Amino acid sequence: MTSNVMAMTTSASVPTGSESAKAGNTVTDRLVEANARYAEAFTDPGMDARPVLHVAVVACMDARLDLHAALGLELGDCHTIRNAGGVVTDDVIRSLTISQRKLGTRSVVLIHHTGCGLESLTEDFRNELEAEVGQRPAWAVESFRDVDQDVRQSMQRVRTSPFVPHTDDVRGFVFDVKTGLLREVDPAS
Repeated sequence: MTSNVMAMTTSASVPTGSESAKAGNTVTDRLVEANARYAEAFTDPGMDARPVLHVAVVACMDARLDLHAALGLELGDCHTIRNAGGVVTDDVIRSLTISQRKLGTRSVVLIHHTGCGLESLTEDFRNELEAEVGQRPAWAVESFRDVDQDVRQSMQRVRTSPFVPHTDDVRGFVFDVKTGLLREVDPAS
């Protein structure tokens, strides 16, 4: 029996020694170089913007969440909407509305996760920003202490939006960053 275990590495490791002194060796430069290599072998998959599975996934922007791998998704399967906390903001409603009304999605999957940075922030962050830059942000931090309750709130925001027409399949989950497992949140609890 052979093992298929792969060591996990990060592609954005920081250059050391003389590498870091080279001009044009920023993370963005490395991403652009990676794109050039990608484009060399790229072929148009022949898809349009309509997700094959008719689903939109709203999730946190946390770098530990590899949504396609965690959900068994392929290119073209879903719309992915990400922000800090995966919370349903006005802009998420905007994206879901376009996704459903113009691009054919019917299901919404909400994914928050354990150990989210928003659990350690408060709305005082806005006060700190105002003191630092002289202007108060128009947006709310959307911090929370109870991830399950925040998932419930996000489900409720989607289900009650007058702009999102398909709300019968809106489900919320918490992704465990230690195990990789999803745990469904009961909207009624």
